[in-house]
Amino acid sequence: MLSHPRDSPSWKLIDRTWKEFGEEKWNLILALSVDGINPHKSLSSKHNYWPVILITYNLPSYLCMTRKFIMLTLLISGPKQPGNKIDVYLAPLIADLKLLLETGVKTYGSYKKEYFNLRAILLWNINDFLAYGNLSGCVTKGYYACSICSENTCSQWLPNSKKVCLLGHRRFLPLQDLLRKRKKYFNNQQEDDVIKQPLSGEEIYDYLRGFETSWVNKTTSKKKTPTKKMSKKEKERIVERAKFWHYKSIFFELEYWKKLLVRHQLDVMHIEKNVCERVYGTLLNLPGKTNDRLRARKDLVAMSIKPELQTQPRENSTWLLPACYTLNTTEKHQFYETLSTIKVPDGYCSNFKNLVSDDVSKMNGLKSNDFHVLKQQLLPFAIKVMLHVKYVCVIFFNVLCSKVVDINKLVKLQSDIVLTLCLLEKYFPPSFFNVMIHLMVHLVREVRLCGPVHFRWMYPFERYIKKLKDYVQNHNRPEGCIAECYVAEEALEFCSDYLKNMKSIVNPHERTDERIRTGKPLSRGTVKVVDAKLLDEAHLYVLRNTADVEPYIEQHMLELNDHNPRASRNSKWLQTQHNQTFISWLKTKVDTHLANGEDICESVYWLAKGPSFTVKKYSGFAINEYRFHTTSRDESRITQCSGVSLVAHAIQIASAKDSNLVYGTVTYYGRIQDIWDLDYRIFTALVFMCDWVDSHGIKKMILDSQWLTFLGLITNLNASY
Repeated sequence: MLSHPRDSPSWKLIDRTWKEFGEEKWNLILALSVDGINPHKSLSSKHNYWPVILITYNLPSYLCMTRKFIMLTLLISGPKQPGNKIDVYLAPLIADLKLLLETGVKTYGSYKKEYFNLRAILLWNINDFLAYGNLSGCVTKGYYACSICSENTCSQWLPNSKKVCLLGHRRFLPLQDLLRKRKKYFNNQQEDDVIKQPLSGEEIYDYLRGFETSWVNKTTSKKKTPTKKMSKKEKERIVERAKFWHYKSIFFELEYWKKLLVRHQLDVMHIEKNVCERVYGTLLNLPGKTNDRLRARKDLVAMSIKPELQTQPRENSTWLLPACYTLNTTEKHQFYETLSTIKVPDGYCSNFKNLVSDDVSKMNGLKSNDFHVLKQQLLPFAIKVMLHVKYVCVIFFNVLCSKVVDINKLVKLQSDIVLTLCLLEKYFPPSFFNVMIHLMVHLVREVRLCGPVHFRWMYPFERYIKKLKDYVQNHNRPEGCIAECYVAEEALEFCSDYLKNMKSIVNPHERTDERIRTGKPLSRGTVKVVDAKLLDEAHLYVLRNTADVEPYIEQHMLELNDHNPRASRNSKWLQTQHNQTFISWLKTKVDTHLANGEDICESVYWLAKGPSFTVKKYSGFAINEYRFHTTSRDESRITQCSGVSLVAHAIQIASAKDSNLVYGTVTYYGRIQDIWDLDYRIFTALVFMCDWVDSHGIKKMILDSQWLTFLGLITNLNASY
């Protein structure tokens, strides 16, 4: 199982190759991210600057990507972006990284109150695809846009669309697969090629040996510099190498860089956004976003493929036949109307009602996280119905973005996405397949070598860059504003660690308030007298989930077995008797212990007394940084926080007459009807009264070996705690 980068082969390679470095627990493993941003609110501004950010992975999973541990190391000033000359600006950082590995830096450890030698290794870079090409030096456009496939990239020029498409995903299939022999739905050819292994870091280093990079601007140099005479073979080699590489990256100056398994990460956030945008635009046939236009249909005629989609002349016009994957006007209207009425949990994503136009005909202003939700939660149903295929790229991202990755499932996940891309080639026009669609085939490899995705995508860096943009007050000197505010914030953050009850400056949001972690009501409570039967049910639930009461539960079950040896063979009878008599039995047991002068835990004593008959009710409560609302409160809000799910070890029976009970893990789904705060005199216990869905009302829709759950919340409800 992979739950942290330290579990990945990339981390273990460092421990094996540099054993002394791996044995020292205080040595750091770093990751670097570079992204260009516009400091001004006007999107038309051409001003651009690039912050260089470092993070450390020597932290628990929940701290690795937080704002407090993100370090701003460089700030490349604008107004123009550095492009492929970014290595000039990174030279000081590379010098520091060399120093951190070779000699280290003397550092004071406040925990042990002693000095130690701090060393560090840069594990990989995390960037969008534009910065990926700038930092790695490889080509990210044209016929060889995929740096992993490199010279093995299967690309084709579309004469009418005037762009390059990346096809040939059948090469990733097993040799015995029948799709390799299909000609009609692809390029009218049988696929016999086999994909080759990507070049290792040492192979790339040897390939780029002697690669001379000149950073001098050619337009500013008037004098002709003498050039070395080269043989014809050397010239051919330079021309051939220029197809795949712009220059040799400065990161190869690091001794360990060529030995790393993965040096530059593919950003799943931007890949998922671009894939969703192309799928969403093509399915709904949006002007300017669809890849199924007249030019794309003319390319089908030129390639002599997909005759059912080729253009047909009609008098003075050209007729485009409707495709099986596009929605008609009625279906589009239903799709947008559903999105405008959908309710999601608080803070989950944007309110889609504000994104859908008034005439329910289009949707604008989607952010990366909105595409993330749209891709993983909403589009699976539409694609499943329209394409009638088992494998879809939507579910692929659901599994890929898991926080804990099962290595044994990655082989099947890779075969599924390859088959998905092949089936998409079968239905969609070639203009649909740009480099972002193709890069999906390499994402599983990086998960296997580097660990979970959420440690290697751009979401935390994009949020941090938003904070940097907020620092800009003087738009004539944006870099100075950012530098001053960052230094001031770091100093205040350092001082706050030595002050008690001081709120951290890097976590100013209300959701991180300590009261929300321990429990905080979101509404004014109302005190009411409740039904005695419901109160006993809630009280029994509290007793079952209290650690101090567990020994008494076991003792009560043993007594029932001893007093009723024959009847206790029936597990169902035994559990029913325990539920009916345990509350009164516990009260009698505690009174007996007190009469005999025995010590009783204070919490058990007050639990045995039972709660007060008056219960304080709330319509909303925040606990563990989550907000819970009742269904009545959700009706007047644009978000939905009343849905809950519970994984429990429960008794399973085949029918009401079944006497052989089986204990197993069951997932329950329900909605919160009431929130009760039970008063036990010296403490209170919060319980949710829920309407639970009957297990017969739960349906599962299988998509790509994964399932989506449908709940019948209208007719299958059982009220309980």
